[in-house]
Amino acid sequence: MTIAKMTVAQLEEFLSAEFPQAFGIGDILIEAADGISCRLRQRYSDLMLRPGGTISGPTLMALADFAMYVVLLSAIGPVGLAVTTNLNINFLRKGVPGQDVLAAARLLKLGKRLAVGEVNLLSGSSSDPIAHVTATYSIPVA
Repeated sequence: MTIAKMTVAQLEEFLSAEFPQAFGIGDILIEAADGISCRLRQRYSDLMLRPGGTISGPTLMALADFAMYVVLLSAIGPVGLAVTTNLNINFLRKGVPGQDVLAAARLLKLGKRLAVGEVNLLSGSSSDPIAHVTATYSIPVA
């Protein structure tokens, strides 16, 4: 059973209009969103790499933060001013160059003013996470 307040198509339309600097480039795809969880794919680009040939921390943090925003919007609807108040990331292993990065996010708690969730970041087809993220979002008063 889904509880989504926004479909994937509605999320894409909203994000293209309201957050084009993150979503309008076309390198991030929303594969699924159901109001509880979401799955995003960031297409591989050499711009993702840091010296040493691994996926950069800023790339991973940005994708995780964006995945939390997407899962939250799918749960509460188009609230553009929901913002990150905390993000903690643990880098677990090297991301593989040449592979897309997947973000699997889920809400752990959704309150009236705060939402807490987690994101597992995966490289290519491996089921072993390259990073684990917990994040909190502030939801503005309606």
